[in-house]
Amino acid sequence: MPVSNIIEKLGRAIFEAPFGTHKIAQDAPELAEIRIAVLDAVKAKSHRASGRYVFPYNLVRINLLGVPEDQASIFRGDFLAKYLGEELHSGLARSNYRFPEDLYVEITTTAKLPEANQEWLIVDTLVTERQAAQSVVAIHPPAHVSVEAGAAKPTELTIKSARINIGRTVEVYREGSGLARRNDVAFSEEDEVSRSVSREHAHILHSHETGECRLVNDRIYKGEANCGTYIIRDGFAIAVHRNVRGTVLVSGDQIQLGKALLRFKVD
Repeated sequence: MPVSNIIEKLGRAIFEAPFGTHKIAQDAPELAEIRIAVLDAVKAKSHRASGRYVFPYNLVRINLLGVPEDQASIFRGDFLAKYLGEELHSGLARSNYRFPEDLYVEITTTAKLPEANQEWLIVDTLVTERQAAQSVVAIHPPAHVSVEAGAAKPTELTIKSARINIGRTVEVYREGSGLARRNDVAFSEEDEVSRSVSREHAHILHSHETGECRLVNDRIYKGEANCGTYIIRDGFAIAVHRNVRGTVLVSGDQIQLGKALLRFKVD
């Protein structure tokens, strides 16, 4: 496929993504190619120490070739960089890699078309001063979720990545588009409680800058009654309806998903 068509399709996917979110069509092959290239670069620059792989760089810079100047702002904006940064954090955490907490992604573009046998994207890994600068920022105490009702794996999870998915199965597939997402906490047992949890029930957004965690309802339902996603705080149930911002979690909150129950706690 010509580079111009790839860039056009990827630009359309970014432009048409829901406003205020970092959600892009997971089945976009151009996006999948970027994710694979980023992960391959990370693995190539990682080394093994004390039984775990370590990625020592805090910047992954992606240079996209063949992007017209009038479209460059779409790719250089925060949206794509934050999206890919969250994907990288989540992927490394799931693979049990050690990596800098301030790991981030930058996107650069050039209008120059790739030469023969040259890829349309180039991935570099660097150490920047941002790593040292952010080390003096106040460290927020870690947050955790633990299962109180229902059988899920894991039964307790420390929230380290920018997004934690919670649902019925570990992997969620959609007909015609393949893998849609992976759940970090999965209620995959065949029991009454687990069956009350949707495949894509909810996710927790975690801000590394502020330490704030928000619960977002992903469940598709008709109307707003019986939405199946609640925060229980001080004996009161707060319904969490579908919106892009979600609801702020407070240490000690219980999260009710169908008949399943989790506890959110900050050390």
